[in-house]
Amino acid sequence: MILSRVSLGFLGLFFMAASILLIFLTLLGGARNSTPLNEIYFLQAATGNIPGAPSISRWTFWNVCGVTNNGRNDCGKTHPDYPFDPPSHRTFDTTVNVPPEFIGTKHYFLTSRFMFPFIIIGLFFAVCSLFTGLLSMCTRIASYLSGFLAWLALTFQGITTCLMTAVFVQGRNAFNKNGQNSQLGVKAFSFMWTATACLFLSCLMYCLGGAVGRKDNSGYSGRKERRRGFFSSQRSNSVRSQKKERENNSYA
Repeated sequence: MILSRVSLGFLGLFFMAASILLIFLTLLGGARNSTPLNEIYFLQAATGNIPGAPSISRWTFWNVCGVTNNGRNDCGKTHPDYPFDPPSHRTFDTTVNVPPEFIGTKHYFLTSRFMFPFIIIGLFFAVCSLFTGLLSMCTRIASYLSGFLAWLALTFQGITTCLMTAVFVQGRNAFNKNGQNSQLGVKAFSFMWTATACLFLSCLMYCLGGAVGRKDNSGYSGRKERRRGFFSSQRSNSVRSQKKERENNSYA
C-alpha cells in the first residue's frame, strides 16, 4: 500500500508536533517582550479615553499590554490565567468609558478564565500523544493509543479555541460599538485554529495507521496459512503415494 503504518505514524507525529508548537506560541504570547512572543495577542482595542489605560491595549494569557512604536507588545508583570475583564481591579479598575457590556457581568471573566486550564490539559495530552506516537510506526496498539490521546487533546483544544473565539469576538464588538476601534489578534487566532486542525489530522493518521497495520497482518497471516496448506497437501500426497507403493510390493 502507498500509505503504510510507518508513513501514517510519521504523518501523525508531524501534525502533532506542529500543533504543539502553535499552542506553545499562543500560550506564551505576552509572557516576554521578545520576538515572536511580543507579536501574539487575542484582542487589540483603543483605550486611550479610559483613565489609567494605555492608548492601545492588547490582551494575552498573561496580562494586558501596551503597544510600542514598532507595533509590538509592551507587557509588564505577568499573571497566569489573566482574565478579560476591563472594568475590574486587575485591568483598568474603572468603569469610565468602558463599554457597558463589560459592566455588571461575570461572563467575560469566567469565559476567559476557563481558557487557560483547558489549553494546559489539552497540551498535556498532546505531548503524551507525541511520545507514544514514536511507537505508532512500529505497533498497532501504539497507533490506537496515540490516536486516543490525540482525540483527548483535540477535545480540550477545541473547547479552548471556541471559548477564545466567543469571548474575544464579543469583546471586539463591544469596543467597536462603544466607538473604540478594536481588532482580533490574527496570529493568535490563526495559531489556535490551525493547531485544532492539526490535532484532528494527527488523530486521523494514528487511527488509520492502526487500521492499516491490522489489515496487513491479516493478509500476512492468510498468505502464511495458504503456504502452509500447500506444503501440507504436498506432504500428504507424498505419504499416500509411498503407502500405496508399499502395498503393491507386498501383493507382488
